[in-house]
Amino acid sequence: MKMKKIASVVAAGVMAMGIGASVAPAGVAFADSPYCATVEKAAPENGFFFDFAKKMPKEAQASHGWCNGAMFDTNWYKDNVTFNSKRMQLNLDVEDGPGWAIPGINYSGAEFRTFTQNRYHYGLYEVCMKPAKSDGIVSSFFTYTGPYDEPKTQWDEIDIEFLGKDTTKAQFNYFVDSQGGHEYLCDLGFDASEDFHVYAFDWEPDAITWYVDGKEVHKAVGNLPVTPSMVMANLWAGKGVDAWLNPVDDSDFPVQAEYKWMKYTPSEKADK
Repeated sequence: MKMKKIASVVAAGVMAMGIGASVAPAGVAFADSPYCATVEKAAPENGFFFDFAKKMPKEAQASHGWCNGAMFDTNWYKDNVTFNSKRMQLNLDVEDGPGWAIPGINYSGAEFRTFTQNRYHYGLYEVCMKPAKSDGIVSSFFTYTGPYDEPKTQWDEIDIEFLGKDTTKAQFNYFVDSQGGHEYLCDLGFDASEDFHVYAFDWEPDAITWYVDGKEVHKAVGNLPVTPSMVMANLWAGKGVDAWLNPVDDSDFPVQAEYKWMKYTPSEKADK
């Protein structure tokens, strides 16, 4: 739960590289995707632009005091959401308690979410991020709503996920009234854990279209989410899902996913 290991990394001046990030070979420097610089860094009308150089936006908070259960072997702690080097870091480490830790949960993770009253509908959702790399973990950016946060609301969700076992791929998925099973694994052609890239999805009534650095890479049609949702991101370790994520390897913990900004541009079809 405590951030002792992460604090020691900051003191050593390593945080700016990102804990758990790959180190460039001699003479080779990792760089952000050029597409990052082309995105307008401003809030659209009725939308938002969360610049994490300015730390936590007023519309959002860090999750604290619970575990999602099921496949999540992770307690959420607000202190695991940090802001350094003009970025937001979601940090994941071995659970060291005592805190409020739920017995049997082995890891201490982080989650960013807009407040329950701040929900967003059809439109373009973008994030400039760099996921963590390690077996058994997931870094994410997604929209979500469900009965755990608002009674009588169906579970709708749209995902961009990075499985730490292979960060040369991104997984896209969505849920409609709790029904998922729409996973699509996208071969990125690069290692997402090395550089910042822009990942996005355009949510419309008749389609969800996913993008990587402005290029369309996947589209879903048919029965799609309809419910205004919170915007979220998290970093967590799994349990009971070894076939999906591989067993957790915490030998290189703490690890960290980093985010520079998030942006939402409403569609004309969005609820006002």
